[in-house]
Amino acid sequence: MTYYVYIIQSISTSKFYTGMTNDIERRLNEHNGHSTGTSTTLKLHDYQLKFCQVVENRIEARKLEKYLKSGFGREIREEIIK
Repeated sequence: MTYYVYIIQSISTSKFYTGMTNDIERRLNEHNGHSTGTSTTLKLHDYQLKFCQVVENRIEARKLEKYLKSGFGREIREEIIK
């Protein structure tokens, strides 16, 4: 099954959120519609998709997500967004 690793950004606060999903459109709607269990994105509803990488499976998606959330990965994330 195809998975997506994504980075969204709040328009009002400029904060980023990195996650993974098997349905990117649904997931973005969940973030913006407050129907997600992710406490870091519940308060805002102005997220825009900044980056999306297609990966082959959930294991690879999790590895990439974890990397992008790591110290060095955050530096890479900044470069990706620019």
